[in-house]
Amino acid sequence: MRTACDVQSTAYQPKADQSLPVAIIGAGPIGLAAAANLAERGTNFVVMEAGSRVAASMWEWRHVRLFTPWSLLIDPASKRLLQAAGTWREPNQDEVPYAHELIEQFLDPLAALEQIAPHIQFEHKVISISRDGHDRMRDGTRDEAPFLIVTETPAGPRRTLARAVIDASGTWTTPNPMGAGGVPADGELQNQSHIRYGMPDVLGRERNRYAGKRTLVVGSGHSATGSVLNLIELAKDSAQTSVTWGVRRCDPTQLWGSGCADEIAERGALGTRIKEAVDGGKATLLTGLSIAVVQDHADGMQVVDVQGTPRVIVDEIIVATGSRPNLNMVRELRLEFDIPTEASKSLGPLIDPNHHSCGSVPRHGAQELRQPENGFYLAGMKSYGRAPTFLMATGFEQVRSIVAELTDKNVSRDLPTVV
Repeated sequence: MRTACDVQSTAYQPKADQSLPVAIIGAGPIGLAAAANLAERGTNFVVMEAGSRVAASMWEWRHVRLFTPWSLLIDPASKRLLQAAGTWREPNQDEVPYAHELIEQFLDPLAALEQIAPHIQFEHKVISISRDGHDRMRDGTRDEAPFLIVTETPAGPRRTLARAVIDASGTWTTPNPMGAGGVPADGELQNQSHIRYGMPDVLGRERNRYAGKRTLVVGSGHSATGSVLNLIELAKDSAQTSVTWGVRRCDPTQLWGSGCADEIAERGALGTRIKEAVDGGKATLLTGLSIAVVQDHADGMQVVDVQGTPRVIVDEIIVATGSRPNLNMVRELRLEFDIPTEASKSLGPLIDPNHHSCGSVPRHGAQELRQPENGFYLAGMKSYGRAPTFLMATGFEQVRSIVAELTDKNVSRDLPTVV
């Protein structure tokens, strides 16, 4: 099946030195898929990873079970390379893995392949991406100039030239604050020692932090739901552990999802479990909670809403309110973004969570991800900006299409199925 992304296009006109590598920012699932596609086509590339291992951000939440089965978590190009190596054992396609299983059984073996391993630079944190010799204001010969990427490394700053850039660095390291209106609540920064963002390992590495404590989980997405359920599980063996769940919406109906009718079975089951837990009194649900202040209290931390009403006193807070892209590194590039989502401009209306779920996002690729800066693409979660409607299989198709455009090999084969 051919898509609009596979039609011969003149939108990308590579003019930079073609001997330079394609730079991939981030060695997570999407960055490594881009590397696999480039390796298949014999194209020079470099992968810059801020962490000390592949999928460093995902490794932080390796204890979390994913929603989708293996059949939607393996990039076709990566699979072909692994199968050709002859040492990889493909997982059961119908099983739903934990994040650490995805890393250990797929991403680690992929990154170790001889076609990919020499091209990965660990502990290379990208500080800026620009056109060599051109700031944002200068026209000059922008399209002919290579990209200049400045990284922070253990050996000091390093500069790399590239003919194209695929930024798949994700959004995990820039979580949204818990304060209303997208800004930190008063006292949020001062109380960081008792505030944790994302999905802590409540039942494992961080068990002692939450056992016997009163914890507030803030957020209405699946990360928040998972943390609430884990805290409830912790409370079974740890006396005095209590769970409060705070959400901004006043009507909790949408929190439960579609149950058995959900297009993603694991996600539907999660909604069913959390509803049963709240109905059974295992967690206290606070609706209409828009937080303005987090302040010291004689008995812990007091959370105050925007009306000035104290709502709850707790010992710990888990903030699971989503994330946003770090755009500081691309300030010197000429890029266009969708205003509400901060996604790539053409992509924004296709993924807006006010109108779409993960399953209703249409297939898309290079055509929707192009930027005025020729040869630069946002891919993966970062291309979605603040929208939480991303699926990994979508990211695989994105980078397949981008690499096809960069290498001018407009082939369509083994497209992943997006649910």
